[in-house]
Amino acid sequence: MDADIAIVDLEEDRLVDAVFAVARKDRARTRAGRPYLVLELVDATGRIDARVWNDVEVLASEFDVGDAVRILGRVERYKTQLQLDVRTIERAEDVDPADLLPRARRELGELDGFLEFLAGEVSHEGLHALLRRFLDADRLRVAYRGLPASPAGHHGYAGGLLEHTIAVATVCRDLCQLHLRLRSDLLVTAALLHDVGRTAELERSPGFPQTREGELLGHVQLGIRTVEELAAGLLDPETLAEILHPIAVHHDFRTARTAEAAALYHANQLDAVAATLPTVRAPAAPAVGAAPPAVNLS
Repeated sequence: MDADIAIVDLEEDRLVDAVFAVARKDRARTRAGRPYLVLELVDATGRIDARVWNDVEVLASEFDVGDAVRILGRVERYKTQLQLDVRTIERAEDVDPADLLPRARRELGELDGFLEFLAGEVSHEGLHALLRRFLDADRLRVAYRGLPASPAGHHGYAGGLLEHTIAVATVCRDLCQLHLRLRSDLLVTAALLHDVGRTAELERSPGFPQTREGELLGHVQLGIRTVEELAAGLLDPETLAEILHPIAVHHDFRTARTAEAAALYHANQLDAVAATLPTVRAPAAPAVGAAPPAVNLS
């Protein structure tokens, strides 16, 4: 029996006695009409699907989405994925569910420092003032440290929003040094603010559920609104439109009308795939004295 094992360490056929947070809880029925529960469980290291097959009505009343729960069960493999077959589940009253949220790989204080540095490099008076308002908004700064960039996708953990933002802005900054025609102040500012709508779209609780506004409007529209509010009285209409455009189309390259908007789209995509797609393992080093492998030059 593994007591308080982390999700990242789970292996097939292990018995588990551990505390996780409930990110999702749905009722379902088998083809024979038998009820069961579909759960998504998370901790600071990851997430795993789970099923409750027995005593469904009794156990379902023991906990809700967002609770920390103690699970007793076995790890099984369904198709290609691991999942937990839950035998017993009860609310863990002595555990704060916020402590079980998946967390950023990098130190958040360091990332905050990078955020300040990148914003400080913007010399355009109005854009610099816009970023200063953003940095001085405690609500936004706390949200960036506590929310993911994409709950079910890339950087899907607390602090992922901050981590992704720094990465995208850094790529954009470096790109401006290669292509001097790009307006660096405009592109870096848009990169730093491109996902600010996530702060209104998502809640900081297990699973990072959408707010009602998030469900109806999405983070792009909410981001445009937030930037407009932050920029009030700081930018002329043309500059405001030029900063809103990359944010508005950063998920839709086909509607990009400026080089900066296209660059932000690709920087955003680059960081997302670099953080999620599998990497190729390097081949084992050849034995000492062995001939080097042949290289195909055709």
